[in-house]
Amino acid sequence: MLKTILASLDDSKAEEISHIDIAGKSSIADHMIIANGRSHRHVSAVADRLLRDLKDAGHGTPKVEGVPAYDWVLVDAGDIVVHLFRPEVRDFYNLEKMWNAIADDELTDA
Repeated sequence: MLKTILASLDDSKAEEISHIDIAGKSSIADHMIIANGRSHRHVSAVADRLLRDLKDAGHGTPKVEGVPAYDWVLVDAGDIVVHLFRPEVRDFYNLEKMWNAIADDELTDA
């Protein structure tokens, strides 16, 4: 499923695609993918393409939040959570920094 998601994001020209391995750090998923769309319309198109590609690959229909605003769309595909942002919204929430801080804390505790 991870390959399908990454290929779909690449095909739909999502920008700044980031993969964070959260296995063992969170009970919600094993992987988090974060990507940008250039505008509301682009985020919408990337999300629609991702949902279609996951369904076509036999992964069912994931849960989706953030529609119809398309500032931040969350696609919950089970073990993989995908966050699609407009750039300024991604900068504001800065999920990568939060998850990297969690990883740094785990290293300090070890």
